[in-house]
Amino acid sequence: MSGREFYKEEGTVTNTGPKGVINDWWRFKMESVDQGSLPPSKRELLKQMSSAHKPRDDSLRTLECEMSAPECERLTEDDDRSLSQYRERRMREMRERLSLGPRFGSVQELSSSQAFLSTLEREHRLTLLVVLVYRECVEGCRALSACLDCLAADYPTVHFCRIDAATSGAAERFPDDVLPAVLVYKAGEMLVSLLAVTQHFGEEFLAADVEAFLGGYGLLPEKPRAGAAEDRIEGE
Repeated sequence: MSGREFYKEEGTVTNTGPKGVINDWWRFKMESVDQGSLPPSKRELLKQMSSAHKPRDDSLRTLECEMSAPECERLTEDDDRSLSQYRERRMREMRERLSLGPRFGSVQELSSSQAFLSTLEREHRLTLLVVLVYRECVEGCRALSACLDCLAADYPTVHFCRIDAATSGAAERFPDDVLPAVLVYKAGEMLVSLLAVTQHFGEEFLAADVEAFLGGYGLLPEKPRAGAAEDRIEGE
């Protein structure tokens, strides 16, 4: 939907255009302030500011004149605090909308075959699931695992997991000569099975090498740009 965007939240329609953002903030402030503790003049001022209809200028001037300087200063501080809370909520919402799915940020250890199957079955249909099958005694497994720790932080929308071949329930399918192996799934379907992955690298390799390798197969999404959600909010 071009131009102004609308989306439902808790049964209400929120307008993310410039005027909609201002109205949403005042609505948020009305909800977050304990109005019972405010004097009638402040309550009326908040009510008029949060109204979808433009308040009469003379009524606002009258309300403002009735407030003392300390009250005005206190209301300004409340505004700043409410605006900060509102921006934080909007940024969380924008991140969720941009991510198109849950976020992770670290590698999950799968302790059994049942844990693996449960993760596969419950995974969000848009989430890429990358599973490292390893054994501590196999050369290269520990180094590859450390690289995936770095990639998990860089690609928070990708669900990185690891499981010991001995506890996977399929040890006969993963003998030492095919480890470490990387299995990639999406929507419950296997996309690719990469065996003996470290044979594609030198004796020493970095997370950037693993990133380029997986990216070469088209297995990584575009890396999120820092501050993307904040930029979108600032531009609305």
